[in-house]
Amino acid sequence: VATPITMNEAGFELVAGLVGKAYATQAADARRRREKRVRILLQQRKLPENGWDDQLIELFLHEISVMDSNNFVGNVGVGEREARVASALVARRHYGLGHGVGRSGDIAAIQPKAAGSSLMARLTESLALDLIRLAGIKLATACIVLPLATGMGLVMTLLTLRARRPGARFVIWPRIDQKSCFKAISTAGFVPVVIQNKLKGDEVVCDVEALEGKVMELGPENVLAVVTTTSCFAPRTPDPLPEIAKFCKDKSVPHVVNNAYGLQSSKCCFLVNEAIRVGRLDAFVSSTDKNLLVPVGGSLVASPDPEFVAAISKTYPGRASGAPALDVFITLLSLGSTGYTKLLTERKRLYTYLQERLVPVAEKHGERVLKTRGNGISMGITLSTLAAKIEEAGHPAGLDTKFFGSMLFSRSVSGTRVVTGRDAKSISGVDFVGYGAHVDNYPSPYLTVAAAIGMVQEEADVFIDRLDKAFAEFDKKLAKAIKTKKMSKATDEAAAAAAPTAVDSVGHPPPPIATLQDPLRAIDEAAAAAAATAVDGAGHLPPPADSDAANDTPSVPSNP
Repeated sequence: VATPITMNEAGFELVAGLVGKAYATQAADARRRREKRVRILLQQRKLPENGWDDQLIELFLHEISVMDSNNFVGNVGVGEREARVASALVARRHYGLGHGVGRSGDIAAIQPKAAGSSLMARLTESLALDLIRLAGIKLATACIVLPLATGMGLVMTLLTLRARRPGARFVIWPRIDQKSCFKAISTAGFVPVVIQNKLKGDEVVCDVEALEGKVMELGPENVLAVVTTTSCFAPRTPDPLPEIAKFCKDKSVPHVVNNAYGLQSSKCCFLVNEAIRVGRLDAFVSSTDKNLLVPVGGSLVASPDPEFVAAISKTYPGRASGAPALDVFITLLSLGSTGYTKLLTERKRLYTYLQERLVPVAEKHGERVLKTRGNGISMGITLSTLAAKIEEAGHPAGLDTKFFGSMLFSRSVSGTRVVTGRDAKSISGVDFVGYGAHVDNYPSPYLTVAAAIGMVQEEADVFIDRLDKAFAEFDKKLAKAIKTKKMSKATDEAAAAAAPTAVDSVGHPPPPIATLQDPLRAIDEAAAAAAATAVDGAGHLPPPADSDAANDTPSVPSNP
């Protein structure tokens, strides 16, 4: 990877002899201003207040890259792994940082061959922790960036707890209809114990009493952890973390939080921070792509206990890709604390804006926006009227509530979810009724949308317009299906009315249709039937057609 030649004070003195002292001094001042920002980052290990420009970020990455052995001048690599990269395009994509992060026994360990990659990983962890505190979880004291998405981040967390509670095998899990978290429990080798939720108005909420009862029934010593959830699809609301954290502290049961996209929500962050303050919360796992606007592939595992985070890093087997950490590092430097705060503020505003725009569209089509104030990211709109129209139309083939969601997707609207409340699903051998609704029998089908970080107002406006049109177009499709059904019924009734029903003079019904379709055959059969039943004057039946008598001339009777 081509690396820019850095200029120190001695270098600029030499430059002055070529371009003049005034120009060299001006260039040196500009260079020092950039170096100062790098020095502040290394000293404070916090988000810069204002984001760095791309030129400074790339300059720093190149400086870091030359600290790795694969980029040393004259280096001779004779090991089995020397960060050799065949494609120059791939090498540029990673800025020459090919060694990844960690060592075979600890993903957070410093690599002797890769001081630059190790520095990048350490700085990324510090910046991520600073961002977590900025978002509202001020009691978090340690964080690690795993090159695994949220589900596998939860797996690593649960496996770390196993070493501390080897006899425990149950994981208490208030139901949330999202596969990753549930599969994380079974993938880690534990038995998920599902706590069914309850309805509170439109909202689906955690049944804390049932949760506590199940822990006591199984025995706290047999419970590996309670895994709760903050961010989720409406009408599910975040679990009451502080209340559950107090119970976990009282019963000495570990508590892990699935905080997938909760960092962007001040409410979710408040619940996590308060749970740490009043009770027990061992760790919370957040997605990098959902919260930090980077490609999928990483998660942040944070905790109020640095030792637990260190234990997680030691649980990870082998080295790991440095790409997810590098994406986070670049993004956080680019945004700075001011940039990320603006994103959080705008997301919160757009949540209210989108909800307000949804209300009139829902009412226009006989629906309503679900009242789920406890969920500050996702919202739902009923599809009850739409479902009633489908039923009235006799459930036309291909036209159902899920097709409505497909209509939106085909019109370039992504992220919506249509939930019927009647679907069944089996995950890891556990059956769920009403899957998608977080509860067995939600009273109505609905559509969910979310105002997530990074959304802009134009997207909200275009979505509202396309939603309105989709409702209208679906109504047209239903009307066409109903019309076609009525025409088919009318045609069938007319055909039935036109069918022959008359009888002959002695009350016999008309001959079969097949006979009418072959009149000559009908006449022949009628004549044959008449011949077969005719008698002569003496009451005798005629001889068979193939007998000798049938060919003779009849004689005059001897005794008339």
